Amino acid sequence: MKSQELGTGTSAAEVVNISVNGVWLHVNGQEYFLPHTEYPWFRDATLGAVLNVQLLHETHLHWPDLDVDLDVDSLENPEAYPLTYRP
Repeated sequence: MKSQELGTGTSAAEVVNISVNGVWLHVNGQEYFLPHTEYPWFRDATLGAVLNVQLLHETHLHWPDLDVDLDVDSLENPEAYPLTYRP
């Protein structure tokens, strides 16, 4: 069995910008804006915790330091996911 070369066949998620209004996330060639009003978990989080995002199984976003999990489909079709965060 031969392993894939590093950097091939992988998918990526990366936080590309953070502002007072929210977080910009780049996932598999698409960019998403996560406003703090709808994704409050990121508002008071440390920089390192927000930047530490993992893409699992091509569509599962996971922030292990924040215990936050989102599906990419919920970013593309938020109307299909009506549950909201309540502090």
